[in-house]
Amino acid sequence: MEKTALVLRYVHFEDLGSFEWPQKASGYRIFYSDVTDVDFCKGDPLEPDLLVILGGPIGVYEDAAYPFIAVEREFIKARVLADRPTLGVCLGAQLITSALGGNVFSSGLKEIGFSTLKLSDAGRVSPMRHLEGVAVLHWHGDTYLLPPGATNLASSNSVEQEAFSIGPNILGLQFHLEAETTKTFDRWLVGHAVELASAGIVVSALRCEALERGPLLREVARLVLKDWIAQLKVKE
Repeated sequence: MEKTALVLRYVHFEDLGSFEWPQKASGYRIFYSDVTDVDFCKGDPLEPDLLVILGGPIGVYEDAAYPFIAVEREFIKARVLADRPTLGVCLGAQLITSALGGNVFSSGLKEIGFSTLKLSDAGRVSPMRHLEGVAVLHWHGDTYLLPPGATNLASSNSVEQEAFSIGPNILGLQFHLEAETTKTFDRWLVGHAVELASAGIVVSALRCEALERGPLLREVARLVLKDWIAQLKVKE
């Protein structure tokens, strides 16, 4: 029987990227729901077999400016409390944290660029193990305190919380493992041009590094997601 994956998206260039292939290979039919869709977060949160919440250039604490955040927070909360398979990337991880009552706040810095992770003991025996020694793409200014019941899987030199899990079915990634940094990365560079300029990032250097690291990142991204999907515990 075909499985469904609902993907919540905020800006079109931040899509599933390298995470698309392992989902399709695992038998999921993918449906995007964009923040501008009239039915965004209005269906049954428990219905999709998998929920993926992507990244975006807003904060989870900006409810007044973006009222859909409050609706989405309740959508995610219902799903996570029911232990339905859920993956959050960057903003998505922060939304899972916020939905569970965790604190999300500005880190006081812009972590943009490539660097390796420090895996925790739990991270080394999880699907994250494929990232040992691999420089991943960071692109965020906010961070979070672990939500109740969560296990920290990784940190960076600048930020303590870079990934967490809640049992086998809930995974939050602060970094952008999904980003296709060889084929479509210029969409990121253009879409976030103002942020890059204000952070003093040299775009040409970031592009060159993305192209160099892209093939390995695509490979490990697929391995991480493939292994995570394989270990999901779905209640009948």
